[in-house]
Amino acid sequence: MKQERSRVWFALWVLFAINTLNFYDRQILGAVGETVRNEWSLSDTALGSLGTAFTLLYAVVGVPLGRMTDRFSRRWILCAGVTVWSLLTAASGLARNFSELFVVRLGVGSGEAACAPASTSLIGDLFPASQRAKALSVFMLGLPLGIALSFLGSSLLEHRFGWRFTFYIAAIPGLICAVLALLIWEPVRGSAEAHNITAAAKRKGSPYLLVLSIPTMWWIIASGALHNFNMYAIGAFLSPFLQRVHLLNKLSAGLIAMVVFGLAGIPGLIVGGLLADRMVRRKANGRLVVATVAILISAPLMFLGLGRPVGDMVGFVFFAGLGMAAMYVYYATVYSAIQDVIEPSLRGTAMALYFFAMYVLGASLGPVGMGFLSSHFTRKAALAAGVTETGFVALRPFAAEGLHSALYVVPVLGVLLGCVLFAASRTVTRDMEKLQHWMRESAAPDLPSKVEPVVEVVPLPVR
Repeated sequence: MKQERSRVWFALWVLFAINTLNFYDRQILGAVGETVRNEWSLSDTALGSLGTAFTLLYAVVGVPLGRMTDRFSRRWILCAGVTVWSLLTAASGLARNFSELFVVRLGVGSGEAACAPASTSLIGDLFPASQRAKALSVFMLGLPLGIALSFLGSSLLEHRFGWRFTFYIAAIPGLICAVLALLIWEPVRGSAEAHNITAAAKRKGSPYLLVLSIPTMWWIIASGALHNFNMYAIGAFLSPFLQRVHLLNKLSAGLIAMVVFGLAGIPGLIVGGLLADRMVRRKANGRLVVATVAILISAPLMFLGLGRPVGDMVGFVFFAGLGMAAMYVYYATVYSAIQDVIEPSLRGTAMALYFFAMYVLGASLGPVGMGFLSSHFTRKAALAAGVTETGFVALRPFAAEGLHSALYVVPVLGVLLGCVLFAASRTVTRDMEKLQHWMRESAAPDLPSKVEPVVEVVPLPVR
């Protein structure tokens, strides 16, 4: 028993390390983007499209990789994915122009697409339902920590050696993690469920249609698109915002971004995971209730943070940091809610479909959409000042005002996201009941079900 527990936690910490590097590598461009923009005279739309390049292929490749996760060895899929994205991250530093960097970032996205479906599928089989939110919180701590380390490391390395070196150095820990992935214990699918579901227990029909037949999944998919739009827009333009609007140098902007967008997420994930596990024992929809409240709290906090006057870093860090902490609660609650309504043999597929929507409709549009809005408001500010030229040099004095105006879309979408999560909380109980019923019917008849005081599923009142 002790040996099995150590294997479980070793696997979780390796997955955590892989996820940390996942977000470290993808955030490098957000940390050094203003330097790249100035060196190649790019518009904000072009700068944002570099983030879109990554997320588009990430989303497309993620669907078949998710299906492979349900059928083949997850540790080998992780090993291959980490190796590919690490080598291509190093290659990003060799790009000589915008087009070459765009193509290489496409490749990085294809490698990183293996991380989430394989990792969350493994966690679903390593931990019982009553502990999954906590386990997923540990795994998802890699998100804020990876982003924080990326802003810190990339800003320091860029300051000392230039922006290209930041990509070279990132490949080294990635290749180490690729080897560690092969040492992960891979449990039998469904082995952590309350009912003894064998790996062969599957519903008939298309796996994609089966996932999409669950009403809660539609709401969760919509929430992922909205949330990722905001997160990737902030990730791409927070450092440029601090440099342009609050007049910070590159290193200071990177350090502030590390705190607000990175470190602030750690308490959000931890508190969110603990609250989610506690609430779900009282109410079946507890995880999504926690997510709804957190996101609705984050919107006014982000609005107040963006409204701080020039140079008020204390006010910005306080309000925006609290707002980001509340936004990170989403990952600890919604990811575990997906596990609550999807059977073990379809979890990789479900996460791949969810991530496809998150990245095609959310993350891919976030950077380029925010860049487009910033460019639009920049031209508008220039016209208001009587400037009719549209070149990079002519519009540069108005870039701060344009980006500042564009970022106010974040709290607006936050309110909409809260409404979507509330709708999901109204359907999840019935979907959980259906899954538990199917598991009871499909449980191996010669094996007793485990005693698992996970959720007391309370039927919704008839209206």
